[in-house]
Amino acid sequence: MNLEDLYRLLRSEHVQAQGIVDTLEEPLLVLDQAGCVLSANRGFYETFRVGRDDTVGRSLFALGDGQWDIPELRTLVSEIVPRSAAIVGYEVAAEFPAIGQRTMLVSARRLVHPDNNSTSILILFEDVTDRRHSEDQKDILLAETRHRMKNLLGIVRALANQTDVEGRTAKEYRDAFLGRFQAVAEAETMALASSPEANLSTLVEQSLKAAGPERYRITPGPAVRLSPRQIMPMSLILHELVTNAWKYGAFSNTGGLVHLSWRTSEEQGETFLQIDWQEENGPPVSPPTRSGFGSRLIDLSAVQGLRGAVELKYEPTGLRVHITAPVES
Repeated sequence: MNLEDLYRLLRSEHVQAQGIVDTLEEPLLVLDQAGCVLSANRGFYETFRVGRDDTVGRSLFALGDGQWDIPELRTLVSEIVPRSAAIVGYEVAAEFPAIGQRTMLVSARRLVHPDNNSTSILILFEDVTDRRHSEDQKDILLAETRHRMKNLLGIVRALANQTDVEGRTAKEYRDAFLGRFQAVAEAETMALASSPEANLSTLVEQSLKAAGPERYRITPGPAVRLSPRQIMPMSLILHELVTNAWKYGAFSNTGGLVHLSWRTSEEQGETFLQIDWQEENGPPVSPPTRSGFGSRLIDLSAVQGLRGAVELKYEPTGLRVHITAPVES
């Protein structure tokens, strides 16, 4: 084999090795012992939306806006070669240029070399943003389910106490009570089930009808179709408002009344839903001394679930709530 054949073979092996690395979707970097980038794969460039000139030859800790410049990560990387150490799943949550807020897991090992004297470091990045969000949503759902069961028992008790007994037979009382209980159960099913698109008016009626038509007034606005993603947070908000009304507000008093209305507005070419909830003839209300899970759930559902906002006003005449959310097509 002459020198030209050897060069051709080496080049072919290099191209093949680079092709294997670039086929991997996971972002990869190769660093020298000082933490300077020797090479990167296509997955890294595409994930972080950067070019070769922005990456190769620069320190890992200077990439982007310095998201990786973390003292603990510096220490871990510096110990990989001399101590044959490894980094497995080091979590970095930061705002990255071009791709926004992401959560990344960093794993790193010394690059394998036949004579075992390599001073290069292989860095692997894994984007776990969606996974972390999913885990957070599951935790919220579990906590909400426990909270919901406790509230459901409170609602059942309030229904039993509020259902009229004067002038009624036992059967009439039973029918009235079970009718309202069934409405509550249906609302629970709708809130927890993965439903197709639901009309806002249907969801409102479903949430309020357990109180009885004499206990609420609905002023409907235009027809609004909720996307599947919006059904759960809207159901949770209405559920918490109804629960609060049974426990502390208008529904806890005979003659208490809830008014609910909605409308839409246009802002910068986008349609927004405006919902107003107002209670009257209930016990005097005042701002709570601490934020309970229910109020936090309302805020979380409005801000993260509906991508909107919610305002709660504890007025002497009763609770007032204003919810704003974009209408999703």
